[in-house]
Amino acid sequence: MENGNEQKKKMRMLLVGAGAVGESILKILKWRASKGEFLELVLVSDFSLKRAEEVCRILKSEEKSVYQMNSKAEGISFVPIQLDATDKERMKKLIRELNITFVMDAAPPFASNVIFDAAFEAGADYASMGTWSVPMEEPKLGLGIENSYSEPMTKYNFDRHEAWKEKGQCAVICLGIDPGVVNVFAKYAAVHLFDTLEEVHVKDGGNLTVPDSDPDAVIFGFNVWTVMDEVMNPNVEYDEERGGFLVEKAFAGKEVFLMPEGVGENTLVKVEHEETVTMPRFLKKYGLKRATFKISLDENLIRALKMLDQLGLRSLKPVNVRGKWVVPRDVVAACAPQPKDIGNEMVGEMMVGVHCKGLKDGQRKEYFIYQPFDNQESIREWNCQAVTMQTGWGAALAIELLARGIWKGEGVFSPEYFDPDPYMELMKETGYRFEIEDRT
Repeated sequence: MENGNEQKKKMRMLLVGAGAVGESILKILKWRASKGEFLELVLVSDFSLKRAEEVCRILKSEEKSVYQMNSKAEGISFVPIQLDATDKERMKKLIRELNITFVMDAAPPFASNVIFDAAFEAGADYASMGTWSVPMEEPKLGLGIENSYSEPMTKYNFDRHEAWKEKGQCAVICLGIDPGVVNVFAKYAAVHLFDTLEEVHVKDGGNLTVPDSDPDAVIFGFNVWTVMDEVMNPNVEYDEERGGFLVEKAFAGKEVFLMPEGVGENTLVKVEHEETVTMPRFLKKYGLKRATFKISLDENLIRALKMLDQLGLRSLKPVNVRGKWVVPRDVVAACAPQPKDIGNEMVGEMMVGVHCKGLKDGQRKEYFIYQPFDNQESIREWNCQAVTMQTGWGAALAIELLARGIWKGEGVFSPEYFDPDPYMELMKETGYRFEIEDRT
């Protein structure tokens, strides 16, 4: 893709959260930035300075095949720094003093509103992996998010759209694989595959296994905080004909979905996910009437999450343990296996996509647009497991489009707002494969 004249200055980025996904984002950006020369500085921040320094060392020493294609990437400065993602004032000071133009939020979701506000107040653009939501202690379920959530997902961000617009700043929430890539797929389907796009159903699955593993092992493939929120929170779907947003208990909507390319049948359940809110916002004008999100979850993980919930270990309320106040969820997050430390032993692939239904030339059509990601290939090429690398890659391509001025806007958006074609072209160019399967 050609670099236009829109972007006059290279991006100076603050990455908040140097976990497995943050590391994956930077690996892709290091590779890509040598071509477009759109990035000059990344301030790599984490609550643990040791972890931030580790990521910077990896980026300087990594010599995988993909990097050998673009040796100029060493010109980017990766600077480690300790940062509490909830310390808004220090974050604002760093942004101003170091002329940060873009903040990438890859921190746990509880910090997302703080990071979002810090970027806004300090004058930087912003992007996130997802948003923060707060369910009520006794959700009423049924019709209406407001009856089950005191702070529904994305509301905090979209409520501030006009303020961001007035200041001429751009915030893009929900960058990753899902949400993120699947949102682009849905917009592509609306523009190119249908005259009327009526339904979009996100399917997150795969066939990853750990040969000879302990049959009782519990694996958090993603940020522990995020898993406990998304999976255990009341789930949301959009159904216009039934009145709008419907909320149900965790693990509702169980179904078996056949994944292509030999991945096979996946048993999926609904979980809380931003796509069910962002897609109606931006795709309703294309005829969208229904949106759901379902994911394949390991039975051991489901049992563990239910037990943690029943024992109160998912709680955010501090408890006194021998004179010290601790947050139960912090203990779980600290003790659980970390995504960055697992993956080498897994075989199989992740497969994430959108099952789209609607009308084309008066005929009913169905397509499944998906992105497959093989774990062993991911380890071999990137030294990162597929779950996190697939997500990081999705975010990195969007960051490149924003840095180069190809995606641009003033206000708060999610990926469906933008033209999907440059993103899909960038997927082809970088080998981040996608397929479109006709399921009519």
